[in-house]
Amino acid sequence: MLADKDRIFTNLYGFHDRSLKGAMARGLWDGTRDLIARGRDAIIDEVKKSGLRGRGGAGFPTGLKWSFMPKESDGRPHYLVVNADESEPGTCKDREIMRHDPHTLIEGCLIAGFAMGAHAGYIYIRGEFIREREALQVAIDEAYDAGLLGRNAAGSGWDFDLFLHHGAGAYICGEETALLESLEGKKGMPRLKPPFPANTGLYGCPTTVNNVESIAVVPTILRRGAEWFASIGRPNNTGTKIFAISGHVNRPCVVEEAMSIPFEELIERHCGGIRGGWDNLKAVIPGGSSVPLLPASVMREAIMDFDWLREQRSSLGTAAVIVMDKSTDVIKAIWRLSKFYKHESCGQCTPCREGTGWMMRVMERLVRGDADPAEIDMLLDVSRQVEGHTICALGDAAAWPIQGLIRHFRDEIEERIRAARGRGVRAVAAE
Repeated sequence: MLADKDRIFTNLYGFHDRSLKGAMARGLWDGTRDLIARGRDAIIDEVKKSGLRGRGGAGFPTGLKWSFMPKESDGRPHYLVVNADESEPGTCKDREIMRHDPHTLIEGCLIAGFAMGAHAGYIYIRGEFIREREALQVAIDEAYDAGLLGRNAAGSGWDFDLFLHHGAGAYICGEETALLESLEGKKGMPRLKPPFPANTGLYGCPTTVNNVESIAVVPTILRRGAEWFASIGRPNNTGTKIFAISGHVNRPCVVEEAMSIPFEELIERHCGGIRGGWDNLKAVIPGGSSVPLLPASVMREAIMDFDWLREQRSSLGTAAVIVMDKSTDVIKAIWRLSKFYKHESCGQCTPCREGTGWMMRVMERLVRGDADPAEIDMLLDVSRQVEGHTICALGDAAAWPIQGLIRHFRDEIEERIRAARGRGVRAVAAE
């Protein structure tokens, strides 16, 4: 369990003043100039030592990502871009940071911008986040008025400007290169890599794209030391993590906890247990809608971190924990996700453009049981042809929930087909 003294986001629920005055009273913007005075290399080394891994889903080491930025400018400006396009179904952690503790993000942007040689940062916020955008813009204006942004930001000698860009609600713009395309005023479609953003990103300049939570924790890591952050959780899975728990628990919530917390402890301590008791648990999507679900038998033993869940052929992702009890029609739940990914595909890659629609239509028939048992393996085969064959990971995101369903609940799909055949559903027109 994470002790209160180790929490980074001390106003996650909005119980306190979110203004600059309130943020400073909670320890933010304290000695920011001194943190910047350590120098670029020292800041990046500290972030590396902390073991911080990207909180946006991929879990890539944050300090290592920053180190990819060129040390010296070749005449092109450097840019920091913050991915606040939180559109993954089930995920609502960055939203709480932006509306209740926005100065954690803004201070983090200044420090991260300095560490990668950027004089400008852009926060790309999800189109549906209206109130969050307003709260964040007020906080940015406060920081400018107090001299914490702009020329000689926070008295550090570093000039840094921060801009808030409101998206139009496209899920694909959560992919970092599609986000950059959208920021440039073009259609949000992923770019081929290489070149990578650290070399050719926003406006063709060196750019690093980071998740909101990844940036917001940096000032506290620098103040308290990498050793403190690394002491929380398991090796290679360190620090605090915001979990967004929804579905069939007694008290759905968003909570900051220690990485590597056991799943049972997370649910019992913060959610009051599973609705109807632990024997009523059926399955859990542990990291947002794009990761494969795991059955109750696996999740009862689960450790909530990147490595343990990867070993189970799933992922921590954004730590959006979607809990399903035995009342859930799990086939229909995965069909609903298939429909989402079909709708949100940008259509650039043939496997994704054609495959997402094909998978959704087969899933639709599996929900009714109006299918042949051989189509289960055909669906699995098509999902593998989509997975790994697209420019961005949306193809993977569409394929993995289906693969998880077939891996763990094939018997339920087969039973549905048998039951439907017994009722003569094949002769009935689709609803």
